[in-house]
Amino acid sequence: MRILSGIQPSGKLHLGNYLGAIRQHLELQESGDAFFFIADLHALTTVKDPALLREHVRDVALDYLALGLDPARAAFYKQSDIPEVPELAWLLTTVTPMGLLERCHSYKDKLARGISPDHGLFSYPVLMAADILVVDADLVPVGKDQKQHVEVARDIAGSFNHLYGEVFRLPAERILPETGAVPGIDGQKMSKSYGNEIGIFLEGHALRDRVMAIVTDSAPVDAPKDPDANNVFNLLRFFASPDETAQWRSRFEAGGLRYSEIKKRLIELLEETFDTARARRRELARKPDEVEAVLREGAVRARKIAGPVLARARRACGID
Repeated sequence: MRILSGIQPSGKLHLGNYLGAIRQHLELQESGDAFFFIADLHALTTVKDPALLREHVRDVALDYLALGLDPARAAFYKQSDIPEVPELAWLLTTVTPMGLLERCHSYKDKLARGISPDHGLFSYPVLMAADILVVDADLVPVGKDQKQHVEVARDIAGSFNHLYGEVFRLPAERILPETGAVPGIDGQKMSKSYGNEIGIFLEGHALRDRVMAIVTDSAPVDAPKDPDANNVFNLLRFFASPDETAQWRSRFEAGGLRYSEIKKRLIELLEETFDTARARRRELARKPDEVEAVLREGAVRARKIAGPVLARARRACGID
């Protein structure tokens, strides 16, 4: 079973990325033939600074490798190192109905947020379909909010197959387990777009300042409190053991808890959870050539599959 997933380098990765996707990706590399890519072509729809894009790509590579991605088990590569992807995207564009793209949630959401649309934003799902189809992916793990992207890829592949014959394997999606909303420091869903994130690899004063800035209510110390309405508790529960989480819940409900106490404990838990990965990341950052070699080797593995897939599609269209 071939598994494919990508991550867009549009900013530094945060706890929401880790809890919602990265840790599941790392588990999936044990389950089949895994392909993970850094979607730098996709990032061009939002990141217009070349130096910043290069920095984000480097950071994502370091983060994934430090957190446990094993290049011996999973192909790890940059999307832009697979020239078959954009060429296949053009072939797919020629069979993709405008209405299909106009109905995509991500496009409509960005329009609603006032983002000026361009062709890259509009045709984003076609490029994503090419990412999936070019490696004959069987399974694409996605969050519930990205399910439509896999459905669109299936629709596009189906249209191509209907017109030209059975060229593409139709992928299936696997909905990643819901972790529940990961709150940012302001209580909204953690997101780079909101500027409320806590970086995975923050440490020391930077981590302390971010956690201590988490918004809480002004209830008196002695008052009983609802832990489920507290942003700090709702982050801590992802990293504390069930027993410790239950103890904190009891303390909230009993009253007498100072929020600074649970904030300090959250800092400790984040330090403990990511301490080994931080050390590994520092080591990798001193070896940029090794990181680049991992990405190059991953691209070679991906292109061994992508080349024949593109050749099938070209031949079917009559441009071989």
